Amino acid sequence: MVDITILQSISYIAGALGVCVAAVYYMMTLKAQQNNMKQTLETRQAQILMSLYSKFQDPEFADAWEEVQTWEWKDYDDFTAKYGRKSSPEKYRQLTVIGNFFEGLGVLVKRGFIDPTLVDDLMSMYVIGFWQKMEPYLREVRVRLNSPTTAEYMEYLYDVIYKIWMQQHPETPKPFSQ
Repeated sequence: MVDITILQSISYIAGALGVCVAAVYYMMTLKAQQNNMKQTLETRQAQILMSLYSKFQDPEFADAWEEVQTWEWKDYDDFTAKYGRKSSPEKYRQLTVIGNFFEGLGVLVKRGFIDPTLVDDLMSMYVIGFWQKMEPYLREVRVRLNSPTTAEYMEYLYDVIYKIWMQQHPETPKPFSQ
């Protein structure tokens, strides 16, 4: 006959094994859930970025981009005379179309809604080129209008994307400067 202590020991071991199996199953389920959530987040970030990137296909944006790329100026006063809100409302509107786009994109990157490496892959040339072209004017806007936060997220975006650019292309310190 089987001793009762052996049966008790077997039942304790079976109970402990059951708890271990349940814990392992729970951990595996949690890990799968985390992977699914990560994949969902990455997919959502890509969707947001592609939605924004489609803005480049918009004729208004493309025309504004082409126009702004031709602009030349000596200093803040020269810029304002040629492209300012009062002197040339249409040209200034083109500038704001592009500037507002990059400012908004900078907010999304800073808040973690879009992975900056995705932005780098799709539009580093635009981000870096636009900031390098407009930086002298925008810095002077901050001073003259006492507006230190003007284009702050655009500058943030530039700083982040430029670091990525430099890691990938260290031979090109100012890739798109005038």
